[in-house]
Amino acid sequence: MKGSISPVPGFEIKAWFPMATEITARFKDSQTHFVRDNTYVTMLAWLPEHMIYGKPKIIGVCVASGKSVAAARDAHYHNPPDYLVLEPEDTRARTRNLQQTNTNGYKFQGTAKQLRQAEKLVKSWGKGGTFYKPTPEYQAKLRQLFARFPYRLDTNYAKMDRIQHAGIEVFKERIGKKEFHGMSVSEWTRILTSTDDTAIRKAAKMLGITDSGTSALVH
Repeated sequence: MKGSISPVPGFEIKAWFPMATEITARFKDSQTHFVRDNTYVTMLAWLPEHMIYGKPKIIGVCVASGKSVAAARDAHYHNPPDYLVLEPEDTRARTRNLQQTNTNGYKFQGTAKQLRQAEKLVKSWGKGGTFYKPTPEYQAKLRQLFARFPYRLDTNYAKMDRIQHAGIEVFKERIGKKEFHGMSVSEWTRILTSTDDTAIRKAAKMLGITDSGTSALVH
C-alpha cells in the first residue's frame, strides 16, 4: 500500500572535521523557512580512518531541528542596535531559483553619538523591543536602524560553532571526548596542532608511523 508523508521531511547535511579550529559550516536560513518544523540539520563528524591518513570515517552524528538551530542563531546574534539580524526581502513573486531564504548579520559601525541615538530609537520600541522576531512589522523597525546608521556585513555570521545551540554544544563535547586510536579526539587535536615534536612523534608511533616508515596499518 502506497502513501505519502505530509509535511515532506528534509535534511540539510553539514560535515565537520574536528581537527579544524571550529565548525565552519554556516546556517543562514530564516526561521520562516521552518514554519512546519519538518527540516532537520544533520552534522556528520569525520576523521581519516587512521587519524592522519586513510579514508574518511564518520565518528558521530548530530540531528537537530532546523527551526531550533535558526532560533538559537538569532537569539545569540541579535542585539540591537549593536548587532542586527535581517530577514531577506520578500522574494515570493520571483521564480523559485531566485527566491531568497537566507538571513544576514550586521555589526554597528557608527560613532558613539550615533550609537546613543540608535539606542534611544530601540528604547522607543518598548518592552521586548530587542527580542528577535522574523515578522514584517519587526523587520521594518530594524530596517529603520539599518537605513539611518552605518552597519557592516558580518562575514563570520551564522557559523555553526558560534550560535550556541544546546544540542550542537553537547555534540561538540561528546566528539571531543570520543576515543579514537587510543586517545580522545581533543587530545589528538592538542598534540597534532602543537609544536612539541616529541609528543607528535609519540602520537605518530601509536598509529604505527616511525622515522623508518609506516607499519602494517597501511594496507
